[in-house]
Amino acid sequence: MLNVGLTGGIACGKSTVAKMFAALGAHLIDFDRLAHYVQEPGKPAYKEVVKHFGNTVLQPDKKIDRLKLGNIVFSNKKKILELNNIVHPFVYQEWYHRLEKIKAKEEHAIILSDVPLLFEGGMRHLFDLTVLVLVTPEKQLRRLRKRNELSQEEAEKRLKSQMPIKEKIKLADIVIDNEGSIDETEERVKQIWQELLHREKQKNKFGQKLS
Repeated sequence: MLNVGLTGGIACGKSTVAKMFAALGAHLIDFDRLAHYVQEPGKPAYKEVVKHFGNTVLQPDKKIDRLKLGNIVFSNKKKILELNNIVHPFVYQEWYHRLEKIKAKEEHAIILSDVPLLFEGGMRHLFDLTVLVLVTPEKQLRRLRKRNELSQEEAEKRLKSQMPIKEKIKLADIVIDNEGSIDETEERVKQIWQELLHREKQKNKFGQKLS
């Protein structure tokens, strides 16, 4: 099994790249979806989030309103940390469970975990290698405003809450520049997929030698 961390700045096209890898055969685990899952009513993080941030973050159906919660935490780094401290332990627990489930079914699986704040969260040690998707900050802002219907100020706050892309490049093992066309990105993904297949085989051989 090869455990790969996929990350990138907000609105960089990371989800599109993840789908490309999944189409080639990667097993995809989306950390955003895990975070949403553990915050659903009745799930482990729900009660703690509501207790900490109050009933004002709830929708009429009692589900957590992601937009309201986002507006609270993205304007305050302390509150981002508070939310992460509540949610992340439950996310990690669910992630490990899904990793083991995939590994049990497919020993040589390539598992791609889509983790928006991989570097910010100091999570490099959890993966065999990391892949970074990037575009320019200007394009990030344009995409983010359009996608989330945010003002320029709101979009800039969200961008500033993340590590600058130049710092992420220094930490990544593989970089995918998503500035070009879809076809160009897809070709780059196919090249990297072959490298991942090779790395999984090498890791497996190395493991066999040690046993």
